Amino acid sequence: MVFTCSSPGCEKGAKLRCPTCVKLSLPDDGSYFCSQDCFKKSWKLHKLHHVLSLGKNSGKLLDDREKQKLAFANFPYTGKLRADYVSPMSKVPEHIQKPDYYETGIPISEERSKRARVIVQLDEDEIAGMRKVCRLAREVLDIAGHMVKPGITTDEIDQAVHRACLERDSYPSPLNYYNFPKSVCTSVNEVICHGIPDARPLQDGDILNIDITLYHGGFHGDLNEMYVVGNVDEAGKKLIKSSYDALFAAIEMAKPGTLFREFGGRIEKVAKSNGHSVVRTYCGHGINQLFHTAPNVPHYRRNKAVGICKPGQTFTIEPMLGEGTGRDVTWPDNWTAVTEDGKRSAQFEHTLLITKSGCEILTARLETSPKFFWED
Repeated sequence: MVFTCSSPGCEKGAKLRCPTCVKLSLPDDGSYFCSQDCFKKSWKLHKLHHVLSLGKNSGKLLDDREKQKLAFANFPYTGKLRADYVSPMSKVPEHIQKPDYYETGIPISEERSKRARVIVQLDEDEIAGMRKVCRLAREVLDIAGHMVKPGITTDEIDQAVHRACLERDSYPSPLNYYNFPKSVCTSVNEVICHGIPDARPLQDGDILNIDITLYHGGFHGDLNEMYVVGNVDEAGKKLIKSSYDALFAAIEMAKPGTLFREFGGRIEKVAKSNGHSVVRTYCGHGINQLFHTAPNVPHYRRNKAVGICKPGQTFTIEPMLGEGTGRDVTWPDNWTAVTEDGKRSAQFEHTLLITKSGCEILTARLETSPKFFWED
């Protein structure tokens, strides 16, 4: 029998079969790929095939809660946080302008740009578009931030973010980006980044990162901040302030002529002075008409980032610091990145524009933004 590649959009003949499908004795349909590249590109989506097929083989149709429970069966969590129920993906009205991945989950234009590795310098009209979307993203983050308190769920925050985006004629960029199921990332305690909003109520003493990205007028604007939930201990507060200080130490360097590899040394110096580690797996990134593009902006010293800051470039800096190790583990949802030792992590992010003399923080705070604990 001749099989067709299971990678979305690929219709080539396929002979390479997923080894996990073989191990689980799953049906041939949906298990074959034409190449390792197609297999790797589709892995996040293909893992759902394992869960769905197991449910069919058991003789019953699994509901969403059962699928999620099966996906996490026997998973060795690194900390105290546990995955909870994730509600269905929200809908976006037809009149909202959408990025190219909103249906398939695959950002085709972004993947092409990554291969080109071009660091774009925007013109005045494009810069105006970035200013607008970043201001809208700030407004949405502040709406979410004002909601933070014990008892509220991150799913409720996601719903509010989704509504706020639509009210601003904007698409929530995370939604269906490589099949991410929600409109915002909410990362609690040991979650480093990419936490999926769920039904777990926030608890007194939690620390929470809310990561917002909007797509409006053909541009993406990206930022995130940390929030304390009720009464947070001094160690947690120190970690949050440390990640904030690390970000702004790097922002002070952002001007024409600065090498992208130089930001990481300043960030790591601040982190280590406070007894914290730097996560190396994730980095800042170029952002404009594309959600993620060149340059890469690592947050640790002695990195090999390519490029130099020039006027008109827009990119993020978003250091992730840990109380313990900087190494990470990914949950079976293929998104939630947690610390390997289960200790807490904190992060702040801004989208920056390099100007002729320095930089502009496009996602800067407003007078109405929620106050940080050190401002009270």
